[in-house]
Amino acid sequence: MAAQRTRLSDGRWHFQQGPIDLVIGADGSASALEAAHDDAWHRFAGILDELVGELVLLRMPVAGQCPLQGVIARRMWNACLPYADRFITPMAAVAGAVAQELIACYERSGVTRAWVNNGGDIALHLASGQSLRIGLYADLARFDLAQWQNGIDTDAKFELSSELPVRGVATSGWRGRSFSLGIADSVTVLARSAAAADAAASVIANAVNVADPRIVRRPACELKDDSDLGLIPVTVDVPALEPELVAQALHAGLMRAQALRVSDLIWSAALVCQNQFVSTTSVDTVRLGSAPMRQQDARAGLLFA
Repeated sequence: MAAQRTRLSDGRWHFQQGPIDLVIGADGSASALEAAHDDAWHRFAGILDELVGELVLLRMPVAGQCPLQGVIARRMWNACLPYADRFITPMAAVAGAVAQELIACYERSGVTRAWVNNGGDIALHLASGQSLRIGLYADLARFDLAQWQNGIDTDAKFELSSELPVRGVATSGWRGRSFSLGIADSVTVLARSAAAADAAASVIANAVNVADPRIVRRPACELKDDSDLGLIPVTVDVPALEPELVAQALHAGLMRAQALRVSDLIWSAALVCQNQFVSTTSVDTVRLGSAPMRQQDARAGLLFA
């Protein structure tokens, strides 16, 4: 299928080809935006073929010297390299790396801010003095399509300013479009780039885990025969667990996230599992639905902002 694009009613653009599905928004002068959108479209048209050409290597574990040639493929590999001590392939950063490639088209004079949303993995451009408000919907299991009628009631809304070193947002979890080894409903990461956020979100979501025979896991290759995870068991179903077990799983993920934050691999992370929320700077676990996220947790832990 050839690449397709559609201008949405609110001025955003929808680019789609195969598994790549992007929504792009931008503000600025009309001439700068027209040029940026055209450049993004021309770049987008060749991305899928570029990645497919190296797909065999992209599904191999990250180790040793980077064998990849394409700029996006190498970005994926480099984003995953810090986690090479455990099994990870460059595919863990594919959505963020693609979004990051296209946001570069908007980093020009006359474009005040822009965002490329690749299925929830988002690359940002913020000119000096600009900011962007982003909402967090923590658990897709609670999503009701009827909410669209009156607007979605998000769990948190935050303003991300140009002064912060955050240009990438990514979310992972067992309910998402990619496989996960853990039981997190969602792990949202803010990082310096979209590719870095994407890889880190996958790693942290895998760490939100606990051993329990009620959790259903199956080899990834049984669910998708070309999965880069092969025989590794991935989470298929998570029943309601005792709050203590949920807290234990979140703590394991939080320790991983804190280590990545200390290593400057992420700016912050928010972890959600079965109505419990914790962030890299929160003191207490917050119950979603029974109490709002505290502003001090949200501001420092999500910056989702």
